[in-house]
Amino acid sequence: MSPLALVSVSDKTNIIPFCKDLVENFGYTILSSGGTAKYLIDSNVPVVKVSDFTKSPEILEGRVKTLHPKIHGGILAKRSNEKHQKEIEVNKLELIDLVVVNLYPFKKKVEEQCSWEEAIENIDIGGPSMIRSAAKNHADVAVLVDPNQYKDYIEEIKKGPLKKEFKTKLAFEAFQHTASYDCSISNWMSKEKGLITSTFIKSFPLIKQLRYGENPHQKALWYGLNNIGWNSAEQLQGKELSYNNLLDLESALSTVIEFGYEVQPKLEKKSVAAVILKHNNPCGASISNSASNSFKNALKCDSVSAFGGIVAFNANVDEETALNLKDIFLECVVAPSFDKEALEILKTKKNLRVLKLPKDLLAKGHQTSSKSIMGGILVQDSENQENKEDSWISVTKITPSTQDYLDLSFAWKICKHVKSNAIVIAKDQQTLGIGAGQMNRVGASKIALQAAKKNGYGGVLASDGFFPFADTVELANEYGISSIIQPGGSIRDEESIEMCNLKGISMVFTKKRHFRH
Repeated sequence: MSPLALVSVSDKTNIIPFCKDLVENFGYTILSSGGTAKYLIDSNVPVVKVSDFTKSPEILEGRVKTLHPKIHGGILAKRSNEKHQKEIEVNKLELIDLVVVNLYPFKKKVEEQCSWEEAIENIDIGGPSMIRSAAKNHADVAVLVDPNQYKDYIEEIKKGPLKKEFKTKLAFEAFQHTASYDCSISNWMSKEKGLITSTFIKSFPLIKQLRYGENPHQKALWYGLNNIGWNSAEQLQGKELSYNNLLDLESALSTVIEFGYEVQPKLEKKSVAAVILKHNNPCGASISNSASNSFKNALKCDSVSAFGGIVAFNANVDEETALNLKDIFLECVVAPSFDKEALEILKTKKNLRVLKLPKDLLAKGHQTSSKSIMGGILVQDSENQENKEDSWISVTKITPSTQDYLDLSFAWKICKHVKSNAIVIAKDQQTLGIGAGQMNRVGASKIALQAAKKNGYGGVLASDGFFPFADTVELANEYGISSIIQPGGSIRDEESIEMCNLKGISMVFTKKRHFRH
C-alpha cells in the first residue's frame, strides 16, 4: 500500500513541486480538501478528496472537513501497538504517514484590520487538530508546517526511513507553530475587547543568533515579529547589529520620538532632533533648525562619552551632517532618510552601521514595555505617554521666562530617558550636562552641573523625581540655574520652594515622575 500524505495548506508556496515529487518519486497518495485539493488538481497533481476518503461531506460552510475518525485515527494510531493496529483493521482505517498543514492566515487578516467576524472565520480548527495529532504521534508520523521544511524532508526520505531525531525536530517545530497561532488569537482578543490576560503570552519567532550578548562569553538570540520594530529597519551599511547595539538603538529611538517625525524642517523653526546615546543613556541631545546643527550641539554636551555611541535623528541626514558624523567613531547612525551624498560619505566608515527607520516608528512608540526577572516577566504601560504641559504648575513667586519654559520642556523630555536618579541641565534646547544612574539625587546633580559648567553657565535643571531636601536647589543656584522642573510630591516640597524663592529660581511641578531602572 502506498504511503498517505494529508495536505492542507493556506500558504501554497512550493506545494505543487513538493507534492509532485512525493507522488512521482516516492509513491505517495495525496489526501486533500477544500481549496488545497482544487489547487493541486488544477496543477495536475492526483488527489483523493478527504470527503471521498471519509465518505462524509464537508459541512457548516467548510468548518468541518477533516474532523473525522478516519483522519485522526489514521494519524494517531501507534504502529507498534497491537491493540491500535487491530482497531485500525476493525474500523477499516488507513494509516497516514505524513501531515503537511499550515494554518488559515489569521495574523495577516488582523494586521489588515479585518472585521471581528472575518477574524473569527480565519481561526483554524481542523488544521491545528491535525498538526497536534501528528506531532503527538511523531514516532510514526512526520508533520510539516512550513514550506521551508519541504526540501529537507525530501532529502531525508531519499536516505531511507526517517530518523527519530528528525521526526522529533519536526514535532517540536509543529507545536511551536500551533502555540504561536493560538498566542496571536489570544492577544488579538485581549486587544480588541480590552481583556486582561491571566497568562502572559507572546510569540516572537527567532530572527537571528547574535554574535554574543552584552559580553563575548554570553550567548544571545534575537526574537521578534516580521517587519515590526527594529526588524523593519533597513540596514544600509555596516557590521551586523549586536546585542548592545539593539539595546542602545531602542533607547535612542524612544528618546528621539519625543520630538516626532520632521518631514520638511524649516530653517526658522527648531524642530530637528539629534540624540547621542551611550550605554542606554543619552549623553547629548539638541533640537535645532537642521540635522547638522542639532548633532554639533548635542556633541558639545559630552564628546568623550559620545565616542563609540549611537546617534538618532528625527529628520533626514544630509551631506553636511554626514561630514560631521564621519569625524567621530560611532557604532550606529539611525534616521528616517539619508541623502545619496550623505550615504557616500558614510560609506568611507565601513564598520559604521547605518539604519533607515520606517517613518511610522517615529510617529508612535510601544503601548507596553516588559522586562524579565528571575522566574517571571514584569509588564507595564510604556513611558512614551504624554505628560501634558497644561497640567504643570508653577509653584514659586517667579515664573519661568518664555525661553526657560522651552528649555524646561526639552529637558523634561530628555530626562525621561535617563537612568534614575537622573538630572538634565539644558539651555537653548540643547543639553549641557547629564547626571545618570546615581544612588542619590545630589550626586546626580553634581555630575550634571559640573559637566554643564564646562559648556556654559546657567540654564535649566530637570529632575526625574522629587527633591527630598532643598540641597539640590542650593547646589543649582551655585551654578546659575534659572529654573527647575520636577514632579513634586515630597513632604518637604515647601523647603525646596522656599529655597527657590530665596535664590530667585523659578520651579515647575509636573505632577508625574519619570523613574527609569
